[in-house]
Amino acid sequence: MGWNAVCRTEELDEGAMRSFELEGTRIVLYRIEGACYATSNVCTHAFALLSDGWLDDNVIECPLHGAQFDVTTGRVLCGPATVDLAAYPVREKDGFVEVEVAA
Repeated sequence: MGWNAVCRTEELDEGAMRSFELEGTRIVLYRIEGACYATSNVCTHAFALLSDGWLDDNVIECPLHGAQFDVTTGRVLCGPATVDLAAYPVREKDGFVEVEVAA
């Protein structure tokens, strides 16, 4: 799939998140301290959209059972989840935020 423009740079505010689907892959995009990050939008513990959860600095909390993940790496910080989130490369180019999702 390669690099995909998902929004204009100015459409993602500091401390915000936005969800997208790229060819069947659900992702959520975050802006933390000026940098953009992207992870899977589905909790690895039980199906819940993380974009419905709570973002506090670089930590996303699942709205279903409270699992917490570091959005900069996808790493599990607090259970009940035991599997890290998929994390995707992000770049800002020509006024757009782009995410790379492997085929």
